[in-house]
Amino acid sequence: MSAIIEIKNIGKRYNITSRRRGYVALRDIFAEYLSHPLVSSGNLAKSIMGKNQNEIFWALSGVNFTVEKGEALGIIGANGAGKSTLLKILSQITPPSEGEIILRGKVASLLEVGTGFHPELSGRENVYLNGAILGMTRKEITKKFDDIVAFSGIADFIDTPVKRYSTGMYVRLAFSIAAHIEPDILLVDEVLAVGDAEFQKKCLGKMEEVTGKAGRTILFVSHNMAAVEKLCPKSILLSHGKIVMAGETGKVVDYYLKQEYEKSLATKGIFPYTINDLVIHGFNTSKNGIRTESLDCDKPFEIEIDFEVLTDLTQFRIGAYVKNSLGNVLFRSCVSDWKPEQEKINKGRYRATLVFPEKLLMPGNYFLSLHASRYGIVNYMGKRNIDRTIVIGPSAYYNQAHPTEKADAMLIFNKEWTLSGNQSTNKII
Repeated sequence: MSAIIEIKNIGKRYNITSRRRGYVALRDIFAEYLSHPLVSSGNLAKSIMGKNQNEIFWALSGVNFTVEKGEALGIIGANGAGKSTLLKILSQITPPSEGEIILRGKVASLLEVGTGFHPELSGRENVYLNGAILGMTRKEITKKFDDIVAFSGIADFIDTPVKRYSTGMYVRLAFSIAAHIEPDILLVDEVLAVGDAEFQKKCLGKMEEVTGKAGRTILFVSHNMAAVEKLCPKSILLSHGKIVMAGETGKVVDYYLKQEYEKSLATKGIFPYTINDLVIHGFNTSKNGIRTESLDCDKPFEIEIDFEVLTDLTQFRIGAYVKNSLGNVLFRSCVSDWKPEQEKINKGRYRATLVFPEKLLMPGNYFLSLHASRYGIVNYMGKRNIDRTIVIGPSAYYNQAHPTEKADAMLIFNKEWTLSGNQSTNKII
């Protein structure tokens, strides 16, 4: 099968003007002019202030990959990795500085909220405008119009100028148009992040339908690792404009999150961290007495907070949040939850330890966020988050009939079912 997308050594270069010197007095310009009378004063001023010094920035460099027809490919990476630049090149919004792109089919893209919408036109008029831009005839758009509006869920506002739409309404209509025009290649950027949870689920279902039943190709850029894993069997990881890993999505995501964890280790350099009358000396997880962020599903682990109170405090709370990869809170636990008398704390240094139970979190990647406050008085973490990435390994016991199955849940229900009934015996006569 021939590839529907071929990317050959793509690079994108930008020239950035930098100012290397600060304030320059008028006398400096005159002095330079007397030394170089044949050079204009304007150019001299720019040179003195550093405005003529350009830097070359490669947003993408040496990017190579192919995508087969009907494949859903995830593109992940940190902010500034080059993901959106790549999609803009594929959408032919911006040309590459070097390399070659081969696209064998009609391309539709959903890159930025409201791209291609005319603010003064109504939603109805923009459906026809967008459809025409993407190569559909008016008859084809009319045939699909009702489905587009129904999927978007904004039928009551379809004749309202889109300049009055909320961001969510923009996304709903834009995605609905892109998904229903039946492109050979659909490019989707992070814009789905602004929709509500129900619409995101709806969009993912539609994209699965597009690839699974219709055999169309999707390139999906997202920071939502769960969505990427659900939709895309394969992914590429971009970092500083280069592909650092490509292959099975689960492995690529695990590698990416591991790299992000290693970056987060730099936050340990902030300790001791003083906030008003509180000093945080450490925030860690440990297993069997050894500090680590790689934890077992089948074994408990400890959350440790090493802190110092500089004066006697009341209404004091300290603890941690456990969040999934999307940042949604799964658990919150504070020292004083079960012992409210501990909200009164005297000056001194303390170590708070929580034993997190085994067989509770599904295997995967999670975030641990520090919480410290005086209830109704001050949130010590209001200006700076202190987070840890934790990785829960697979269970040796849970779901052994299908150990490689990807579960939609985040939590394990650690109780067994009781199966009762009459077992029939079939005799062969």
